Amino acid sequence: MLNNIKSQLLNFGLKFLSVDDKIVRMLLETASSNVNEIVILPAVKPVMKKLVKKLQNKVVRGRVYNGILNGIRVSIILSNVGCPNIAMIMEGLKRCKTKVVLRVDLCGGIQGKEEEIYVGDVLVPRLSYCDDGTCPQYIRSNASLQSLLKSINNPLKMIQNMDTGNQIVYFSKPNETLTEVLMKTGRTINPRIKEVDFWTTDALFCETDEFIRSLQSINVQGIDMESSALFLLGTLFNIKTASILAITDLPGHPKYDLLTTNELHPNMEKGIDEAIKIAIEALPKIKSLIA
Repeated sequence: MLNNIKSQLLNFGLKFLSVDDKIVRMLLETASSNVNEIVILPAVKPVMKKLVKKLQNKVVRGRVYNGILNGIRVSIILSNVGCPNIAMIMEGLKRCKTKVVLRVDLCGGIQGKEEEIYVGDVLVPRLSYCDDGTCPQYIRSNASLQSLLKSINNPLKMIQNMDTGNQIVYFSKPNETLTEVLMKTGRTINPRIKEVDFWTTDALFCETDEFIRSLQSINVQGIDMESSALFLLGTLFNIKTASILAITDLPGHPKYDLLTTNELHPNMEKGIDEAIKIAIEALPKIKSLIA
C-alpha cells in the first residue's frame, strides 16, 4: 500500500518534468538550469577537492559544484573512474546548456624509445584509442560515428594471440582549438607539457608487459580510463572536449609502477597542481571559444 502511494506521488511529480529533465536529475541530482556552459570533470576525489577548494562563490546543487575560477563561471562534477561513468555524465550534460567539458585528472605514462617521460609530467591527449567497453556500444548504435572515426588493428595482436577483446580499435579526438589553448597556456607554466597519443582502457590491473610493449609499438605515451569516451561523446553531442592530465605512475617501470611498488614519486603532487593551474589559467580563452 505504502509503495503504491509512493509510486503515485512520484509519477504525479514526473508529469511536470520532460524526459530530458528527468534524466538530468537522475544523473546529476539537480536541474539542467543549474549546470554552467563550462564543466570541469575530475575523476578522482583528491583532484576534485583541489579544484573545489579554489572555487569562489561556491554553490552546491546535487553533484554539481558551481562557482568562479579565474573570473569564469564553471561547474565542477566528480565523474568517478571509467568510461561508463563519463558516458552517464555526458548524457546528462548534453541535456543542459553545456558547451565545453574539460577533464582535469590523473593518468599513467608509457615510456617511449625516443622521448623520456616522468611522473609529474603534464600530458594533453592528441587522440585516445577506444579500447574500453563503452565506446564500441556508442559506435555500434550511431552509424555516423562508424563513417567518421578511423581505426587500427589492436597492436596487441602482433605480440600475443587475442581470442577476446577489441580486435579493431577506433580512436576519438578532442576539440583541436581547445587542445591548442591548453598547450599554449601550458607552455607558459610548464615548458615540459606534451601533446601525445593516449590509450583508454577499462582494466587498470591488466597492464601486462605485452600490453605495454604493444602501446610502445604505436608510440602511445599516455594511458587513462576516461578520455576516449569523453572525446567520442563530445563529437556525437557537439560539445567541445579536451583533457589535461598529470602522470602519477609509469606502468612497467621498476620503481614507479602503481601495481608493483609503494613508492610515490616526489613530483607527483607537483604535476597534479600544475595541470590544475594550467586549466584554470586557460579558462578565459576557453570561454571565448563559446559561440
